[in-house]
Amino acid sequence: MFEEEYDVIVVGGGHAGAEAAAAAANLGSKTLLVTMNLQNIGQMSCNPAMGGIAKGQIVREIDALGGYSGIVSDKSAIQFKMLNKSKGPAMWSPRTQNDRMRFAEEWRLMLERTPNVDFYQEMVSGLLVENHKIVGVKTSLGINIKSKAVVLTNGTFLNGLIHIGEKQFGGGRAGEKAATGITEQLVDLGFESGRMKTGTPPRVDGRSLDYSKMIVQPGDDVPEKFSYTNTKPLAHQRDCYMTHTSAQVHDLLREGFDRSPMFNGRIKSLGPRYCPSIEDKINRFADKDSHQMFIEPEGWETVEVYVNGFSTSLPEDVQFKALRSVVGFEKVKFFRPGYAIEYDYFPPTQLKHTLETKLVENLYFAGQINGTTGYEEAASQGLMAGINAHLKLKEQNPLILKRDEAYIGVLIDDLITKGTEEPYRMFTSRAEYRTLLRQDNADLRLTPLSHSIGFATDTRLKRMEQKLKQSEALVNFFRETSVLPKDINPILESVNSSLVKQSDKMYKAFSRPNVTMNHMLQLEDVSNFVKENNFDNEILEQAEVQVKYSGYIAKEKLNADKLHRLEAVKIPENFDYSKLKSLSFEAREKMTKIQPVTISQASRISGVTPSDISVLLVYLGR
Repeated sequence: MFEEEYDVIVVGGGHAGAEAAAAAANLGSKTLLVTMNLQNIGQMSCNPAMGGIAKGQIVREIDALGGYSGIVSDKSAIQFKMLNKSKGPAMWSPRTQNDRMRFAEEWRLMLERTPNVDFYQEMVSGLLVENHKIVGVKTSLGINIKSKAVVLTNGTFLNGLIHIGEKQFGGGRAGEKAATGITEQLVDLGFESGRMKTGTPPRVDGRSLDYSKMIVQPGDDVPEKFSYTNTKPLAHQRDCYMTHTSAQVHDLLREGFDRSPMFNGRIKSLGPRYCPSIEDKINRFADKDSHQMFIEPEGWETVEVYVNGFSTSLPEDVQFKALRSVVGFEKVKFFRPGYAIEYDYFPPTQLKHTLETKLVENLYFAGQINGTTGYEEAASQGLMAGINAHLKLKEQNPLILKRDEAYIGVLIDDLITKGTEEPYRMFTSRAEYRTLLRQDNADLRLTPLSHSIGFATDTRLKRMEQKLKQSEALVNFFRETSVLPKDINPILESVNSSLVKQSDKMYKAFSRPNVTMNHMLQLEDVSNFVKENNFDNEILEQAEVQVKYSGYIAKEKLNADKLHRLEAVKIPENFDYSKLKSLSFEAREKMTKIQPVTISQASRISGVTPSDISVLLVYLGR
């Protein structure tokens, strides 16, 4: 069946696996995607949504690099929202509600239309390793499939164990069996493994809910989209709804705590801190009488509804009784109860920046196997693992994104430098250069980089260059064009800003707080210039950010330049830290384990102090 040797085998067809397969194949590698169920490629295992705070920026970055997640999200969206619009643009985060079935279908079809991708449905039970180098995989039927590189994207399937109250059974997801064999082999090869958990809420019948008692949550009046390609924004949208738990609901849930695997000690692994179960929220925030619940439709036509904010592993009878006490849920019917799932992961400090493992050459890990949570975090790792597996096979330089270049760079650097003992989720606060890493400029940051390795297409690059040229033209127009007091003062007065007595450049007035692009478009010269050049909303938004945040952007670029100087100071491979007695014991121990590549990376390791860095710099002659 498999006479030829593949360049890359991707194990797992979730968000990480799908992006990894697409990336390697689009770059020219002969790729095989092996997954336990081909009907579940790109499956949304948890909520039917993409993006959100910081996650939306990651989806834009994936798209700017040439990945598929943004396109799939746009094609299957049922609602679009730009979150945090009341804050500065560094915080704006796009988010879609998606049709779960269409999302998976679009992923499957896009991969099938991708040359160089082959498919095979079976469980991978082992890896073929010779002299610490990957040479293929072994399936549960005993078939050996040869390849030059392997990307493991096993999600929650490695020895997955599902918990509902006191009941437990093996599984990687509801209705699907767990994957066995790989963890044990990797541990035998010298890898360190651990256990994590995550959870999901009940799915219910939307026909049994009373939406008139809930608060409607519509999409944006003028919906945008994720992809920088020619996908279409939504013409109409489906509403979501909001309701709340109550003290009565909490009391009913507490009745089942003694049967909860989280509280009776059956689950010992850590779950996601920032997406806690409802029982965890009641326990941690005992002073709160209610918590928000978002009622999210699972698609355009289906009546299935996702109960966001009610993730739980309590017994199903407790879930049902408590949920029926929520306003609007008095007659609720379950499609399936919520559950928790425990699974194996491998601390990501065992990886290089390329996501290749340090112990086995040409073996890459991506997604929840690295201790992350979230579709977007997984997809971005899959993308980078697929890219770097191909580049290494072609003996080309790897693509490693810096912390000031992408949230994806922050994510991977955090994982391999600091590791994680709880499911890692991306936040804007994790990025020290978030003013540079906005959702609106992901294409300007990343498309040229991707095009240089042959991944982003010429069409993408030309579109990016056109956007850059147009936004710069508009910014220069504001810099060079003067405005009279009689024209600008009515606008300044409307936003309670001090009036001007003489004409000045438009840029200066535009830079003032509360003066927006919509205000500037009231000026005839601006309106005419925009119409003449046919500038769209994307160009207007980009120009506005460049004008109003130029000072912050310049400051962050300066700080990033300082970081790059430390990135330039390389640490020799397999450096012996034990001989530097001036280093603290903790610094010696952690740097020996992580083996940082640069001084900059060493400085970000938890427990390494500025004085330790000084010692290193002196030793390296700097």
